[in-house]
Amino acid sequence: MTLKVNKFAQILNMTKVVKPVQNDQTGKKEQVSKMFDSIAPYYDFLNRFLSLGIDTIWRKQMIDRLKPFDPKRILDVATGTADVAIEMTKRLNAEKITGLDISAEMLEVGDKKINKKELAHIIDLQKGDSENLPFEDNTFDAITVAFGVRNFENLEKGMHEMHRVLKPKGQLVVLEFSRPTAFPFKQAFNGYFKYILPQIGKITSKDPHAYRYLYESVQAFPDGPDFLEVMNKTGYNSNQCKRLSLGICSIYQGEK
Repeated sequence: MTLKVNKFAQILNMTKVVKPVQNDQTGKKEQVSKMFDSIAPYYDFLNRFLSLGIDTIWRKQMIDRLKPFDPKRILDVATGTADVAIEMTKRLNAEKITGLDISAEMLEVGDKKINKKELAHIIDLQKGDSENLPFEDNTFDAITVAFGVRNFENLEKGMHEMHRVLKPKGQLVVLEFSRPTAFPFKQAFNGYFKYILPQIGKITSKDPHAYRYLYESVQAFPDGPDFLEVMNKTGYNSNQCKRLSLGICSIYQGEK
């Protein structure tokens, strides 16, 4: 039992180590908020460009995991510029979608997209902290998080908070980068993420830390079986993982 507890503590500690600016004494949460504020105007373009558009396919696959459950009220944590929330209006029959993010600048971009598409009657964006969700217990039929959980300052607390606001039998679906293991794809992936992507991101987004942090945070994140263990320990059941694109990212799904 002691070995299992120590292993779980080690898994949870992984995500606390990496921050956008390591020699800055401010917390990870504050740094992540500032970082996304700085890259908000370029975020959508860089996602499409740097992933060759594959990120849109990944998001659709994540959303489609909810189709059998027909959720009516959905929370999209770390919603960013609301890509997932907007796509859900096309693929699900949701009555209300709430998007939450700590970056005001990202939400401003998202609001413009929502208003342009005349979706404000379905999607509501709110500034908030994923580790202190401003919602009552048992509020949502489903919760989604796309490329956001590795940015939590306290992963265990964030997972517990999402569990708290889910309704019984509600679904949590997480899309997150993972680490490929197959040779030579693993080596090519690491080279691109560690050396090429940060240079492109630095030139186009004007932020010297954002895309270096992307590589470092992916390396530190407890992916695969380790994240399933986090889900299990924070109260989720029927947990499963599906790897996409040779392991570049993974979809995790669990039930309250």
